[in-house]
Amino acid sequence: MTLILCGHSYKYELESVLKLFIPATRFSFVYDGEDYSHVSGDRVITEKREDTNTVVFCVCCYIGIKSETETQKLDLKDVPSDGGEFILSKLLFKVMSRLTGISPEWGVITGVRPVKRVNEMLDSGYSESDIKSRLINDFFVAENKADIAIKTANGQRKILKSVKADSFSMYISIPFCPTRCSYCSFVSQSVGKALNQTDEYIKNLLSEIEYTAGIVKRLGLLLDTVYIGGGTPTVLSAYQLKSVMTRITECFDTSLVREFTVEAGRADTITKDKLTAIKECGANRVSINPQTLNDSVLKAIGRDHTVKDFYSSFYLAREAGFDVINTDLIAGLPTDTLQSFEKTVDETLKLSPENITVHTLSVKRASDININAQLGVLNNPAGKMVEYATSALSQRGYSPYYLYRQKNMVENLENIGWEKGGTQSLYNIFIMEESQTVIALGAGASTKLVDLKGKRLERVFNYKYAVDYNKNFDLMLKKKDEIERFYLNA
Repeated sequence: MTLILCGHSYKYELESVLKLFIPATRFSFVYDGEDYSHVSGDRVITEKREDTNTVVFCVCCYIGIKSETETQKLDLKDVPSDGGEFILSKLLFKVMSRLTGISPEWGVITGVRPVKRVNEMLDSGYSESDIKSRLINDFFVAENKADIAIKTANGQRKILKSVKADSFSMYISIPFCPTRCSYCSFVSQSVGKALNQTDEYIKNLLSEIEYTAGIVKRLGLLLDTVYIGGGTPTVLSAYQLKSVMTRITECFDTSLVREFTVEAGRADTITKDKLTAIKECGANRVSINPQTLNDSVLKAIGRDHTVKDFYSSFYLAREAGFDVINTDLIAGLPTDTLQSFEKTVDETLKLSPENITVHTLSVKRASDININAQLGVLNNPAGKMVEYATSALSQRGYSPYYLYRQKNMVENLENIGWEKGGTQSLYNIFIMEESQTVIALGAGASTKLVDLKGKRLERVFNYKYAVDYNKNFDLMLKKKDEIERFYLNA
């Protein structure tokens, strides 16, 4: 597929709209001013033409032997501040919907954070009915998605208002796993192949924690939440986990910390002594993630644990004293069926975890899943799976508290975190709504600096892989100085 840009440079957004209909596809581009008379085959021509008083926006799509065109003409004075990027996006959406017969339920909202858009409208004084109407009519969002976006935003309001300008959250990356799942695109390595890196990595991570604490202390920032993720943090030994968590409490003032999460994740890494160490070191929230309660599906995605192992790990976490447990489920996994997924949801609900996160499978080029041969996107029942989960969780008293999307998600769906009893994960809300600075440590970690007063947002990236993190640690450590520069220039 070739995307042709004439009279404009709106490449990113238009490509994102195309990917709603043609996921995991590489596109060729012809930029404004370049000759495209030689281009044949599947192509999209997007054009913005201006004269003295008017602007014409036009999209022509050619797929196989079929073609469709949409045009909109505006007076020059009525062209929106974005120059017409959104207009072209909507025209492209209409044309592709007719050509493919597909109507993505999130409409032209292509970003990761659809709920952030709802929160912004609530902050601007829009009523819920106005927001719903705008989502449906202006953004082509399906009514059920508009409803859950608004419900999620309402569940966040009190928490978002509690954020203080001098507070921050901290993310610690443990980029190792026992094995790599077939759908995974996270930057993680098998511990079996990286044992020679792990000890050095932990040593450097402890130094980064200490160095960052000095910056935070000088700036007078207050630690609000901590999240240790990965990878799979519990691939570490109990001693290693304790050393990381102890260094945090030694270097930072944790007296005001409202939430401390450890992503235990995979049942094949969880032991009683690890959970005890995690609890004793201050964590009050833990994730025990089955993904599915079907052993054959677990085998198909490359997980070495069984459903029985998951249950044992969940009960161990309860025995260790964790009052808030999250469980991750994934809709659309290879070989999974609607009936099997429904059973996974029903059996998980019997455990009554405080948080249940329902993910939709996202297929990345870096994963081991071949989107055509193994996944069968056109026949994947992920949409019906998500519908069932939404209904079942709502009936059992769970409420959505955060929602986000990823590229190449099956059926362009979403991930939703559900909670009961006011147990929302603060960190998950803050990171998704970009409402608080998140200082991230470790390989693959991305610090997100948020200036609530100045409405500024900047990112500071650590080295992506553990081997580079270890090799260039002194240089990486200097990246943390950008935190201080950001706040001193506020």
